[in-house]
Amino acid sequence: MGNVIPRQIHFLSAEEGGRVEEIYLRAGTMVKKGDPLLKLNNATLALDIMWRESDFFTATNNLRATRLSMEQFQLQLRNEINDVENELQQEKRKHDRTIELYKGLLISQHEYELAMDQYDYLVKKKEITLESQRNDTAFRKAQLDGIEDSVRRLDASLSAARKRLENLVVRAPVSGFVTALNAEIGESKTMGQSLGQIDILEGFKVRAQIDEHYLPRTAVDRTGSFTLAGRAFGLVVKKIYPEVLEGRFEVDLEFAGDEPPGITRGQTLHIDLNLSEVSEAVLLPRGGFYTSTGGNWVFLVEAGGKAAVKRPVKLGRYNTDAFEVLEGLEPGDEVVTSSYESFGDIGRLVFK
Repeated sequence: MGNVIPRQIHFLSAEEGGRVEEIYLRAGTMVKKGDPLLKLNNATLALDIMWRESDFFTATNNLRATRLSMEQFQLQLRNEINDVENELQQEKRKHDRTIELYKGLLISQHEYELAMDQYDYLVKKKEITLESQRNDTAFRKAQLDGIEDSVRRLDASLSAARKRLENLVVRAPVSGFVTALNAEIGESKTMGQSLGQIDILEGFKVRAQIDEHYLPRTAVDRTGSFTLAGRAFGLVVKKIYPEVLEGRFEVDLEFAGDEPPGITRGQTLHIDLNLSEVSEAVLLPRGGFYTSTGGNWVFLVEAGGKAAVKRPVKLGRYNTDAFEVLEGLEPGDEVVTSSYESFGDIGRLVFK
């Protein structure tokens, strides 16, 4: 037995947990992609976003203040290096004059050495000042980069939280027919909980349940058939669900060729499924005899039809109607197929 279902089914689930606040439509409605279906309320998520926004604004203000401090620090460094260079330039002139005066023996050795030492001191002071400024600048830049990275992460976290807030409005992910929408006002939904399904009405397939006994013999691309409105149609197994529930497993079959005209969702079909390749065989109708003999022997009717005797047989494949006879019987043989339970251990039956 198979049921007609849409070829594509999209299941709805709650991306965020919350309490159902509004329901915009009910099951049995056609929707377009993006149409709102229902709205959830999550006070915890809203409070979390408020805290994230507060952290983001604090970090943004801290970044703005740090940038302003960096600019002021750069101005201070330029003023400081300008003072050192100006002092060094004046000392350079004095240094050059002192050399000329010393060559003309117009100043003492002591004055000359004092001028040289002062000039060397200012040269080294400039080098130390520049190195100190480079280190301070690198430190402050690393500090600024860290704050900017923190702001970027807070911004991304806030955007993700706002996206979660948007997900409280459950929208149709695809266009189709809302088959089920499991929600009532005030009902609580957890994250990932099923909310229903949307069928995409662009084609159908058949889902059938089969007895677990046939699971090893069922394979993809096995063919089947059914009759509808006096016409025969073909099916092909496309997917097997191996999980067994209540002694049955499920398969999905697609139509071999065009879909039957007028077929609808939920329609029940009676399917004949081929579990092996089509071949010719000697067949023995199924009956109660199998329970007693296990298919190892049967009562074969003698010529004339007045009695039957035990005959060893070997049976192979089977379906709901018949067994395949591998050995022991020939076409045209007559066999007692009813139950043998009342016959005991007798080896011959006499018909009266």
